[in-house]
Amino acid sequence: MSAMNTQDTDNAAFAKEMSFSYGGQAVIEGVMMRGAHNAAIAVRNPKGEIVVHEQSLNATLYRGRISKTPFLRGLVLLWDALGLGMRALLWSADVAIGEDEEVNFNGPIGWVTVLFALVFGIGLFFILPTLAASGLESVLGLTEESFLVNLLEGFVRLLLVVGYIWVIGFMPDVKRLFGYHGAEHKTINAYEAGADLTPNTVAKYPIEHPRCGTAFLLNVVLVSVLVFSVLGRPAWWVLIISRVVLIPVIAGISYEWLKFTAANLNNKFIRWLIIPNLALQHLTTNEPDAGMIEVAIVAFKRVLLSEGLLQEEEATIPDPKPEFVSPTFAAGD
Repeated sequence: MSAMNTQDTDNAAFAKEMSFSYGGQAVIEGVMMRGAHNAAIAVRNPKGEIVVHEQSLNATLYRGRISKTPFLRGLVLLWDALGLGMRALLWSADVAIGEDEEVNFNGPIGWVTVLFALVFGIGLFFILPTLAASGLESVLGLTEESFLVNLLEGFVRLLLVVGYIWVIGFMPDVKRLFGYHGAEHKTINAYEAGADLTPNTVAKYPIEHPRCGTAFLLNVVLVSVLVFSVLGRPAWWVLIISRVVLIPVIAGISYEWLKFTAANLNNKFIRWLIIPNLALQHLTTNEPDAGMIEVAIVAFKRVLLSEGLLQEEEATIPDPKPEFVSPTFAAGD
């Protein structure tokens, strides 16, 4: 009876552990992983060492009411991408080129970068498609076809998203970034399958993941068509304001759909619906090498350690390996 109670307790603990949706993001020469309490960013520096920065997460944002409230919790994902994610990219860039590793995520440079990314993203993916669709509306004489024009706006937005990702994917540094993105997905897929977190085992898992931010972007494009269609085509200044003001609404709906589909992958119809989401991820993920997977595992294990799910000796940082030393550093050493 005692053994059965112990097993029941272990099963309950495992179920609670797996109920949390761990997430992550590729950064420069590394991976950021996020849990309920901490984020861990692991980056390989030019010496081949894995440098880790761990940061506690805001309890109100990540564990408070907003993180549990449907349609509002999508704002947390936005913050992951624009706030925590952008500043993690800044830190990783410094480490990857061998600069000072002690960077304050909450400093003015970080906030300016977040603001720039926010303005750039809104301008490129929300305001520009609106202006383009309005121009086409006049040229094509579609003033009485508001739904068709909103559909056209959504198509322009989709082209911009896919085109932007496709173009930057040709850059060598971005190709490596997408490799780390694949390593992040493989690591989380392996963990959620209950597999050992070793490079050889993790490498066998797919580079797609149903909760990927790329899928979230596609959902945003599709949901925006539906939400904006309700408004018709008012005056141009109302159009611009509505596109900006309704971003949190669109993000909230998109996140709930992403969460619903990820939780119902056993349904054949759902698996069919998310085929475009998974296909689009092939633009933002590449097959990682062993070094990339090792970095992703380190970041994830540090998060599991902060959650009390691993012991310190299980989350140690591996010694640098000669094959992962930057050729530039090796030549100058």
